[in-house]
Amino acid sequence: MAARWCLRCVSANMAVALLLSYGVPSASAQRKKEMVLSEKVSQLMEWTNKRPVIRMNGDKFRRLVKAPPRNYSVIVMFTALQLHRQCVVCKQADEEFQILANSWRYSSAFTNRIFFAMVDFDEGSDVFQMLNMNSAPTFINFPAKGKPKRGDTYELQVRGFSAEQIARWIADRTDVNIRVIRPPNYAGPLMLGLLLAVIGGLVYLRRSNMEFLFNKTGWAFAALCFVLAMTSGQMWNHIRGPPYAHKNPHTGHVNYIHGSSQAQFVAETHIVLLFNGGVTLGMVLLCEAATSDMDIGKRKIMCVAGFVLVVLFFSWMLSIFRSKYHGYPYSFLMS
Repeated sequence: MAARWCLRCVSANMAVALLLSYGVPSASAQRKKEMVLSEKVSQLMEWTNKRPVIRMNGDKFRRLVKAPPRNYSVIVMFTALQLHRQCVVCKQADEEFQILANSWRYSSAFTNRIFFAMVDFDEGSDVFQMLNMNSAPTFINFPAKGKPKRGDTYELQVRGFSAEQIARWIADRTDVNIRVIRPPNYAGPLMLGLLLAVIGGLVYLRRSNMEFLFNKTGWAFAALCFVLAMTSGQMWNHIRGPPYAHKNPHTGHVNYIHGSSQAQFVAETHIVLLFNGGVTLGMVLLCEAATSDMDIGKRKIMCVAGFVLVVLFFSWMLSIFRSKYHGYPYSFLMS
């Protein structure tokens, strides 16, 4: 009986020893993990107080973004801002990203739940290779837990790179709502004031003869310019803030027409505006040729010119539709 009791005591002591041997290192590892996390957060907060968008190289990225532990999200913009890269879109996207980061940094809701960072290709090409990334700019959310999923990569060509659009995407991925506050822009009010001053000056100089206000041709031309601007997609550009064009960093080929029906480039709207204007001018020439009292020879020239303009520009317009809407059934001449 005594031997059995001694055996139980020895077993209990061994169990306690094993528990202590496993429990103490576990607690020590937990404390070390918390210390590392605290150091990382403190470092990020210090850099954020100096500059809302933290510039990172390969070492900083691996240590602060990729390596655990991490209880914060990092929105990283991968870009190529050096002049010899000739990435115009990168500069425009960087301006919007800076506005967004500043809005968050100086917001009353600012916390250490989310940070903004940037990796330039010339400072962190190894990061681009590690992520198999071959285009810029690219925005990726590195969540507080786990690896980035498909939705954590921002769809730049679909949404554009305006600060408001990126803020909505961040709210979807992190539940952090950022109110974008843009710096005051006095260019618009100045231009409006200048336009009103010019109009006022003209009205004052022509105050004795106000017939120009009832000029149908002038009002028709103004209305036509407005219609062409709206139908070409200028309002969509103003809301979404898409890039002007896309340049392939490997081949250097520049795309002015977006390959999807869900997005567009600024250059694309200019091209559509030109084509619509060409078709409109052709129709005006045809109408003038049919109703004008000019010499028959001049009317024939106007008719031929109008017909050629309508055919060419309408054909090019259909070719754009076919390139964006795959399977578009209609074509005309060069389509």
